[in-house]
Amino acid sequence: MTLRIVFRRAAKSEFEEAAVRYDKQCSGLGEEFTIEIDQAVARAAGAPWRYPIVFGDIRRTVARRFPFSVYFRIRSDALVVLAVFHGRRNPAIWPRR
Repeated sequence: MTLRIVFRRAAKSEFEEAAVRYDKQCSGLGEEFTIEIDQAVARAAGAPWRYPIVFGDIRRTVARRFPFSVYFRIRSDALVVLAVFHGRRNPAIWPRR
């Protein structure tokens, strides 16, 4: 069973801003980033329990090609994306939102 996917506003904003930054670096790279994150989220929605808990009930999946992690919670009918976070940022920042 695949859970429906819900992005929190802050996570969606981070995701879109990162895609724009990648596209400014190289045309088309933003779209590749978007596809990669979408695939990571879809994999997590298909089997959310296989991803490690990193804080409380929050789990993480890591993008394969880009240095980003996706932090999420599992709800009864949804996977809630809390953050799309670059690996070099301080991870203590996002839980405070």
